[in-house]
Amino acid sequence: MRIYFLPIGGTAMASLAGLLQAVGHEVTGVDSALYPPMSTVLENAGIPVRLGFDPAAIPGDIDRVIIGNAVGIDNPEVQEVMRRRIPFLSQAEAVAHELLARGRRAVVVAGTHGKTTTSALLSWILEDAGADPTYLVGGVLSWSGRSFRLGNGPLMVIEGDEYNAAFFDRGPKFLHYRPEIFLLGPVEYDHADIYPSLDAVLTSFRAGTAQVPPRGFVIVNAWSPRALDAIRDATAHIITVGSAPEHTFHVSGIASGPAGGSACVAWQGQRYTLQLPLWGAHNVQDAAMAFAGAVTAGVAPGAALGALARFPGVKRRMEVVGSRHGVTVVDDFAHHPTALAATIAAARERWPGSRLIVVYEPRSLTAGRHIFQEAYPGALAGADVVVLAPVYHADRLDEDDRLDRGAIATALAGRGIEAYAPAEGTDLVDLVLPMLDEGDVVLACSSGDLGGFHHRLLAHLAGPAAPAEVP
Repeated sequence: MRIYFLPIGGTAMASLAGLLQAVGHEVTGVDSALYPPMSTVLENAGIPVRLGFDPAAIPGDIDRVIIGNAVGIDNPEVQEVMRRRIPFLSQAEAVAHELLARGRRAVVVAGTHGKTTTSALLSWILEDAGADPTYLVGGVLSWSGRSFRLGNGPLMVIEGDEYNAAFFDRGPKFLHYRPEIFLLGPVEYDHADIYPSLDAVLTSFRAGTAQVPPRGFVIVNAWSPRALDAIRDATAHIITVGSAPEHTFHVSGIASGPAGGSACVAWQGQRYTLQLPLWGAHNVQDAAMAFAGAVTAGVAPGAALGALARFPGVKRRMEVVGSRHGVTVVDDFAHHPTALAATIAAARERWPGSRLIVVYEPRSLTAGRHIFQEAYPGALAGADVVVLAPVYHADRLDEDDRLDRGAIATALAGRGIEAYAPAEGTDLVDLVLPMLDEGDVVLACSSGDLGGFHHRLLAHLAGPAAPAEVP
């Protein structure tokens, strides 16, 4: 078929576009703008992308349109698709129709945090163990430069987003996937633009776990009380991963240092040592979840652990972009307060003794809201210096609902942390550059590209360039 993606540049949409092209479809797409890493994924896949929405430019021979959640019914190309009565699907519907309907068994990874890392870890284990999986992950994988793979094996790993699939498909994407194995990571309140309360979030995850058939498996992160709340309606086999002796996979001795993370995992009377080239207790917990998912899917424990020890990493998850003049510049996707706190703690473990400058952009509609006002000072308190970039969607938020960056900076200063809330239009590179010394680590966190901050900062740093550190 000739398939048109509207828009194509988001992580989920670009990944699916590449996967459907690999299946054999002819894929094109449109977007208002593109930026790495997904622009690179699309370019490497040879998928044509047109910039700028223009109803007259929609090809006349399209068989199907995949509409993402980044556009609404008022988008001019959406209006034209509906006027011409071109068949359309949401991204999640397309995954179910074009991939799962062909006999693959879904292994879905869901939760508020850790979805991309856990999906990547599990995909890597299955691929390394020779299971020849298909997968669709919400991040670019370091070993392939892609976020997807078309395999011939029976399993398909899918990162299961709880966000709406499209304006016409209101509900979590994972409800389309009908998994046989459902991995549920930590659950917290998020996506305030579509979920009015924590109960609403829990309802979505309860629906996800309840759809797993009785013969299937729900693997739950037992460190998260709300994840445990979310499995109350499940009829599938429950597998718990946590620190209590009664948990199915009993994880103890979690440690993280400059060389990475480790833990001891007890399962079915055996004890295993888990080692991981990632930092932070949260990543060790994600790895334990992936280990449980892999052995539940039939991978031998030794093979799964060996793969975890060689895990190549995921782009934008504490990714070292480069180093110049002794300053290391790091990119991370963290934007929820819990994720920020965990990422900062992991950076401390990876670079002990270094001064840590955190540049944070509240980019999503939830991150820019006042709802996390009280949580951000504690989340950012592990840094030595904090720069709070302007709220990206400030014009879409009422002033009384908008994050008060100045108040956060004041709260941080009260904790003895140097903090800045620069005005709209301030060049963050110009602000940060004068404060840097040799040995510093700049950790820039955003769910977007932060205006190319990482590469621009490296370009402006004096001294000879050094190659990016291997994650």
